[in-house]
Amino acid sequence: MRIDPKAKQPFAITLKDQSMFAFAGLWESWKDKATSERLYTYTIVTTHPNEVVAHLHNRMPVILSPKDYDRFLAPVDLAHLPVDLLRPFPADVMTAWKVSKAVGNVKNDDPSLNAPI
Repeated sequence: MRIDPKAKQPFAITLKDQSMFAFAGLWESWKDKATSERLYTYTIVTTHPNEVVAHLHNRMPVILSPKDYDRFLAPVDLAHLPVDLLRPFPADVMTAWKVSKAVGNVKNDDPSLNAPI
């Protein structure tokens, strides 16, 4: 979330029950024509924000429910793409809180970074 044009306030966002969750993502393996090197590229699929995220950003990662993992990971069937999974995750099971701006520095790596401020 932007505090002013130069400063941002970081937030931790998770499920209320603190359980792990998975983002929808895509990957591709391809050969760089210039170097012949095998490259792997990745992206996280995004969607419109839910009520928890909307005041922080104009989009959010697609979070998959465990019941949808197999379906999302199944081989592509062009007649039955899982586009219904590309929706905002239910806000009522999520939470967010402000965290220290120290989160933005890769030199910082300890559990206190997740502490509410």
